[in-house]
Amino acid sequence: MENLPPFELHRPEAAAEAIRLRAGIGGARYLAGGTDMIVNVRRGIENPTALIDLTAIEELGRINEEDGGVRVGALVRLDDLASHPAIAAGYQAVAEAAASVAGPTHRRYGTVGGNLCLDTRCIYYNQSQWWRESNDFCLKHLGDVCHVAPGGKRCFAAFSGDVAPAMLVHGAEAELAGPDGSRTIPLSELYRDDGMDHLALGDGELLISVFLPRPASGAQSGYEKSRIRGSIDFPLAGVAVLLAAEQGQVSDLRIALTGVNPLPKIVSGTDAFVGAPCDAEALDRIRDLVRTQAKPMKTTTVKPWYRRRVIGALARRLAARLA
Repeated sequence: MENLPPFELHRPEAAAEAIRLRAGIGGARYLAGGTDMIVNVRRGIENPTALIDLTAIEELGRINEEDGGVRVGALVRLDDLASHPAIAAGYQAVAEAAASVAGPTHRRYGTVGGNLCLDTRCIYYNQSQWWRESNDFCLKHLGDVCHVAPGGKRCFAAFSGDVAPAMLVHGAEAELAGPDGSRTIPLSELYRDDGMDHLALGDGELLISVFLPRPASGAQSGYEKSRIRGSIDFPLAGVAVLLAAEQGQVSDLRIALTGVNPLPKIVSGTDAFVGAPCDAEALDRIRDLVRTQAKPMKTTTVKPWYRRRVIGALARRLAARLA
């Protein structure tokens, strides 16, 4: 890795001030924990003229229980999210996902907002400057060819955040603020199926918080993932499942994937399981449904077919545990 290039550093104490700074400085970027962005800056992938350090904005670092659910500030540390009593009690998938991110040191610095807005990843993109230059760069950065799919003009870099799929199965909403005001959207609408432009944020917009609606009575959720090393690696494939049952029959089933698509993927077709028991046959169908909607490409050192098989197996095992 290279040394950090020169840049201005700003540390506002309010979200409105951060947004004003971002709007007034061309090439500025927001910075939270920096566990991923600083690596990209040192690799030459990111070249900000200024970094706007958000860590002094106390209003974004809180978890508050509200009527109908829990609001999680974008600057909440992943370690605090994983251990918060309200999250652990009502949103098990979120707690498990936060606890699984990288290693303990990363979780003490990394934030909810940073993990939700994580850049997409690919073995041809997340490399040093000289390595990428020797391969004529890639479609995602400075090049004109996708080395994963050379015949097309689409980037297949994979979204690999852990927290997003867990929050998606809980029906999360994202609060955003920018130069043109504030808005609230379903968290699912924050993402695009595009490895080069996967976030639907407006220019200068900042993720403020995420609201998690209170789950239905009896609903259980969980998160599992596969990675090469169990300590610090990003997921090769990750699955969040929410399952509710009444009198032995499924009343709600939601599944979301990470690591195998350019966005955190909500699995469609799960309504077909409502009203039926979650028996061995249903679990096999869940596995197969997930495999058909996971679209892993050669974005990691592990073969796509293996990741597709793994993500189906993880979904089946997790659904069985929750049932």
